[in-house]
Amino acid sequence: MRINVGRTTLGTNLTFEQGPIRPPNEAKSLLLRITRNCPWNQCLFCPLYKKSRFSLRTAEEIKEDIQTIKDIVRDIESLSERLGFSGKVTEQVTSAILSSPNYNMAYRSVAIWLFYGTGGCFLQDADNLVMKTNDLVEVLSFLRKMIPQITRVTTYSRSRTIIRKSVESLRAIREAGLDRVHVGLESGYDPLLKLMKKGVTGIQHIEAGAKVMESGMELSEYVISGLGGRELWKEHSVETAKVLNQINPHFIRLRSLRIPGKVPLTEKVKNGEFKMQSDDMLAEEIRLFISSLNGITSRVSSDHIMNLLEEVEGKLPEDKGRMLDVIGKYQSLSDSQRIIYRLGRRGGAYRSTDDLRSDTTLYQKIERLIKELEEKGGRDAVENFITELADQYI
Repeated sequence: MRINVGRTTLGTNLTFEQGPIRPPNEAKSLLLRITRNCPWNQCLFCPLYKKSRFSLRTAEEIKEDIQTIKDIVRDIESLSERLGFSGKVTEQVTSAILSSPNYNMAYRSVAIWLFYGTGGCFLQDADNLVMKTNDLVEVLSFLRKMIPQITRVTTYSRSRTIIRKSVESLRAIREAGLDRVHVGLESGYDPLLKLMKKGVTGIQHIEAGAKVMESGMELSEYVISGLGGRELWKEHSVETAKVLNQINPHFIRLRSLRIPGKVPLTEKVKNGEFKMQSDDMLAEEIRLFISSLNGITSRVSSDHIMNLLEEVEGKLPEDKGRMLDVIGKYQSLSDSQRIIYRLGRRGGAYRSTDDLRSDTTLYQKIERLIKELEEKGGRDAVENFITELADQYI
């Protein structure tokens, strides 16, 4: 049955600004843009923001967006009342908004957020701690006051930016309402950080991480598996683990390197300066990295579809052995099984090597596809197809 939602009290032209990305674990969070693009924007591996200029939004501008979100929330709750759901954002209310041309994307995103009820709010874009402390505190305080449904606020930032803040400033930001900072550590190996134009050193990563931890905020550090290529993979693994061992962040999140044509690193690939790890090499790199994490209590997460082994996750130190076993299970597969798993994983069909045995029909289907590709263009055709599947998630 189609529900006629009509017009709402406030009208449906209300909108607020949102940026292009958020972490995968913030998929069900409310998105609010605090700054535009990236103030550094030089990393060779990053496909985002390269043709966009960074700009700060004013506190007043952001507060206007927060007021708009509050009005949209009230509008949606009013619709719920009229539909007989007592202000609750149910599946029926959400569906009514998503299916009606009367509602724009702002309404739809808020409705989905209210429906999931996570209470999460992610502040965009790449580095919001670059904002003046007083302005950020003002925005956070207003956000928490105006939208009580928010129970957790998170953001991206850079180590180079964080070390410019005092612990006292970071505590003030925490007390105003920021719960977690996501930092792109990427690597702890200085020559690699310099090569990739990250604009930070391992020591600076450690200093920034220590400040965030001391402030009382949660810290999520991202590591790019494969960033060292075939030449620097060992140093990348070991030195990155050493940096993290000194920080002991709440979360260590693994991301696999992909190199779409639009990133600056592509030129180094073309001229032979950089050679990507194969999936099998990457598994060994991650094994060395996990093995080198010692004396910390971080939670390792592999929460991205681009990662080959999603099950490499758990709490340190108790789950370290299990994570290494996951890698070992992949490495113990036959050559043909690894190719089938890789294609199935990159195509979104597999989440575990155990899936190879759970669906015989799917296994045989992928096996036939590989045979067809090999008949047309040999093993290169298979590898190119797997690469195309993986790159679609960038």
